[in-house]
Amino acid sequence: MSGKINVVLTVLLVGCALSLVKSQYEARNLFIEKGKLDQQASQLEIDWDQLRLDYSTLSKNSRIEQIARTDLNMVPLTPERTQYLTEGEK
Repeated sequence: MSGKINVVLTVLLVGCALSLVKSQYEARNLFIEKGKLDQQASQLEIDWDQLRLDYSTLSKNSRIEQIARTDLNMVPLTPERTQYLTEGEK
């Protein structure tokens, strides 16, 4: 009878040991994946800051006005160039 108990206990002990090894392996893999995801999150934060900086630079009024003058050949509106429409005239 004690021989059967020893066999059962040995099988349980080996099963627990294998389960422990497997859980440690999975924990290591999850830790490595977490490190990669943390690094990716850090890179995304850097990219986000760069995009915000680019947006603020590109949306400044002076830059928009410069592009309008140079690339689009636009000039500011003056009273001499303004046309007023009145009701009733054709």
